[in-house]
Amino acid sequence: MKNYRRRIVDGLLLRKLQSKGAVLIEGPKWCGKTTTGEEFAKSKVLLASIDTKESFKRLLEMDADMALGGTPPMLIDEWQTVPKLWDAVRYIVDHRRAMGQFILTGSAVPNREGEREISHSGTGRFAWLTMRPMSLFESGESNGTVRLTDLFASAEGVLGQSDLKLSDIAFLICRGGWPLSVGLPKEVALEQAFDYYDAVTKEDIVRVDGVKRVSERVQRLMRAYARHQGTQASIATLRADLQGNDSASLNEDTIVSYLDALRKIFVVEDMPAWNPNLRSKTAIRTTDTRYFVDPSIATAALGLGPTDLVNDLNTMGFFFETLCVRDLRVLSEALNGKVYHYRDKSGLECDAVIHLRDGRYGLVEIKLGGQSLINEGITALNSLADKIDTSSMKAPSFKMILTATGDYAYRRKEDGIYIVPIGCLGI
Repeated sequence: MKNYRRRIVDGLLLRKLQSKGAVLIEGPKWCGKTTTGEEFAKSKVLLASIDTKESFKRLLEMDADMALGGTPPMLIDEWQTVPKLWDAVRYIVDHRRAMGQFILTGSAVPNREGEREISHSGTGRFAWLTMRPMSLFESGESNGTVRLTDLFASAEGVLGQSDLKLSDIAFLICRGGWPLSVGLPKEVALEQAFDYYDAVTKEDIVRVDGVKRVSERVQRLMRAYARHQGTQASIATLRADLQGNDSASLNEDTIVSYLDALRKIFVVEDMPAWNPNLRSKTAIRTTDTRYFVDPSIATAALGLGPTDLVNDLNTMGFFFETLCVRDLRVLSEALNGKVYHYRDKSGLECDAVIHLRDGRYGLVEIKLGGQSLINEGITALNSLADKIDTSSMKAPSFKMILTATGDYAYRRKEDGIYIVPIGCLGI
């Protein structure tokens, strides 16, 4: 099997354990939260087991100090199934006055009943980490020769070479970043995303809040969502898509409810809009951009494989964008960064804006490759950079075209824009 790199979130977890009494790791199921927690934990309780959960709940009610008396850091997996844990952990952290006491992991936020059992926010005692499926850098498909850290330092001598071809990218989109799939034979690896999709639509969507939902309706909505990856599609647009592509439909309130449930189990992760200071009075679109947490969920929802993507490059472009957004989110968090999208009323947009806590930011256009598409990206990046009022905010640290194809990464002399194949990007 392929030996992938140490997860980026490991370093973030270590840092947060040194600064807070408890750390909560959230993210989709199968992304490796428990495995990561176990690497740092000295004791653990795995509540995914029904027997373990019931006995632990009884002990917690009788003697919280004993239930939470494991050697720190103590890992409690799927903590949200016992919501009373939150206040108990907060109390123990306050009592011990020590850092790195607990690691909580969960693949869903507590349902409404569980939320009522939580009386304190955890501010000052808890730190939060969002864990996602693996980036190509973590899974070893990207060689990492172009470091995001260096781009923020405006590195002059960026140079890298990618071995990934279009067919490789198509496979990686459909395989996804699920740790269990890395290194498996291709046909077996591709099944992981379909299994995840089945688990979400047939089981997880009901368990998240106890609301009974029809599996076929969830599947129809996820197919509609997949067809609108990378867009700012409204609820009305999703409903119209459902009406046009399926015999039955959902009303808008039901769609909102279903999407809320999918967010609670970290299946969808929309991208917020970026609002910079501009020289002009251009109106900025503030609608979130639609994304699944991993591109393989979208291809599984539509029943697509790598060959289908190669034969429909327009569709592949949208799903490649989702892959890049996933990777940029993973990589940027190591730098205390967030990823946003920009679009204004004139139609000018930027696929991704990586904004760091210290105010630095980078502009990224995502393209499959080919000179005509790259030229479109260059025009968009330069147009947006020209609009930014640098007397009120910093100029962008870098501008980058992130591509699927292309053998080399380099920096253009005429405008400093980096052309970087995704197979070169790292941290």
